[in-house]
Amino acid sequence: MNRQLIADGDIVRLVNEAKGWMKSFSEEDHPTFFEAVTVIALRDFAEQRCDLVIWETGMGGRLDATNIVTPLASVITNVQFDHQQWLGDTIEKIASEKAGIIKPGVPVITAAAGDALTVIQKVAGDLNAPLSVVTKPADVEPLPGQHQRLNAAVALETARMLRDQLPAGNLTQVWWPGRLQRHGKFILDGAHNTAGIETLDRELTGQPTIIFGVLCDKDWPAMARTLSKRAGRLLLVPVKSKRGLPPKEMLSVCKGAVCNSLQEAIEQTQADEQVVITGSLYLVGEAMELLGIAPAPAQDERTLNER
Repeated sequence: MNRQLIADGDIVRLVNEAKGWMKSFSEEDHPTFFEAVTVIALRDFAEQRCDLVIWETGMGGRLDATNIVTPLASVITNVQFDHQQWLGDTIEKIASEKAGIIKPGVPVITAAAGDALTVIQKVAGDLNAPLSVVTKPADVEPLPGQHQRLNAAVALETARMLRDQLPAGNLTQVWWPGRLQRHGKFILDGAHNTAGIETLDRELTGQPTIIFGVLCDKDWPAMARTLSKRAGRLLLVPVKSKRGLPPKEMLSVCKGAVCNSLQEAIEQTQADEQVVITGSLYLVGEAMELLGIAPAPAQDERTLNER
């Protein structure tokens, strides 16, 4: 809240309270870790009397724990292939899951297009939810990349639709870490699916050295093939996650040098003019720590994320 992490004491108190109400559930119906944390977060926001909460779904929307709220507006930035094993194997199925956050009469803002937009339009129509479709990127200088400026346009349209309830300013000081973020010769981008990698590829020029690490449940063959065409040199690294794909497995679809760690890969790029690190937000987070962009967390947050 207000860019400050929740206090440890509040977490301890809220978790202890949660233990009480969780005892009423049977083992079969017991809340998941994510569901419990969702309720804890909502209780804290209520206690702190937050004026505004930006509430992001965990995955999909329709069946996500976060979908228990009725928002001021429902925002669907875009729809791409990701988490197909849970959300469906077609854009229409994934769009249907994401459209599950739309509530009766609540405004909807989206930059989705094609078949995904058709699904969203139908759901919004059935629920009498006013729909605003964003098609043009915003002219926001601090954000690099056409995709980021389109997302910014979605944010601005959301603020416009809610202007009577929430007076808003502008985006002149906005920045988004880990998205085409430049640090000296390094470009850090958290693209972690095929669409994200293709978007990154369109923003790159020349043939930079690319350091690539990915989670095993992603469409990594397509991602690796796209990056191998762009890279002057491709360094394959492990991601510090139990879902991380062993770099050697990527050699079946692309040519690259396998490194034992991100640190080792970075050391091999000392003479390179431009280096891109991409494939996973976990990897970008580790890169920020190694490059001194962000301090390492005092506690092992990655272990909590894995849960």
